[in-house]
Amino acid sequence: MRRANRPHPTFGEVVQENKWPRIAVMGAGAVGCYFGGMLARAGAPVTMIGRSAHVEAMTRNGLFLDSIHFQQQIKISASTEVDAVRGAEIVLLCVKTLETEEAAKALTPHLASDIVVVSLQNGVDNVERIRNTAKIDAIPAVVYVAAEMIAPGRVKHTGRGDLIIGSHSEHNQREDHRRHVLENLSALFTRAEVPCRTSENINGDLWIKLIINCAYNAISALSRARYGLVVRNPWTHELMRKVVEEALAVANAAGVRMPDIDLLAATWKLAEAMPNATSSTAQDIARGKRTEIDSLNGYIARRGAELGIATPVNQTLHALVKLIEEAA
Repeated sequence: MRRANRPHPTFGEVVQENKWPRIAVMGAGAVGCYFGGMLARAGAPVTMIGRSAHVEAMTRNGLFLDSIHFQQQIKISASTEVDAVRGAEIVLLCVKTLETEEAAKALTPHLASDIVVVSLQNGVDNVERIRNTAKIDAIPAVVYVAAEMIAPGRVKHTGRGDLIIGSHSEHNQREDHRRHVLENLSALFTRAEVPCRTSENINGDLWIKLIINCAYNAISALSRARYGLVVRNPWTHELMRKVVEEALAVANAAGVRMPDIDLLAATWKLAEAMPNATSSTAQDIARGKRTEIDSLNGYIARRGAELGIATPVNQTLHALVKLIEEAA
């Protein structure tokens, strides 16, 4: 899809000149506010697009970022209107997975032809859904951060805060251009003190994150326990192991090229880095909001059924979270 051209420099030209591109963040939740806040703190012109309570607070007082490294009130632009993305070189799409198609459709009329859209979302199929819905060739990102919105315009950061970006191999007809975009994005985030690396196997990295999310999110939500306790408890530790084994079997059956790592060890290691974190699923349930569980354990259960792989533990966790959603 071709969109209106614009006269200002491209994202790559801006980065090469060591300037900050204009950035819009679609979805002013914990992930969007953390990464958008870090970019704004470093000097980038950032516009947050979100719900009125957060927008009003940020317009009035700025974004308060309570990090494990610092506490700072950050001046930032904010809007409730999607057309605030106009003029941006980069859009960070940070909405919940259940809002992916709706957000992509809303963005489409306001995007220039050379816009860089980055999906900072859970799950493994958001980029495909964005492309199918809006013909936007978004860049997938694997997000590792423990953050929570503790009040309008206030985000609490309790662990990590790094990204992995890449490009799906089936869409590499503009491979050289795509590689330059990824390199520029990585440099941009790194300059804002957000560790970011590029991956030659982004699909495998997305699946690693999906499987780790499946191990933590539902259990943390159902037990109301933080990650450190979930891993230390012998019963939930064993439950997590079964979740990982089921999900890995589904990935293998789906032909996913998984990175050569000890996935169980990587799962336990996350709790070491984020012992006080609670899952986004737990946060959503606490606020009476719909969760992303359909894109996590629910996704594993659906793909398992399609591929003839039994996933009873993932299916049970998905069902229990859905029951809590319905009860709320």
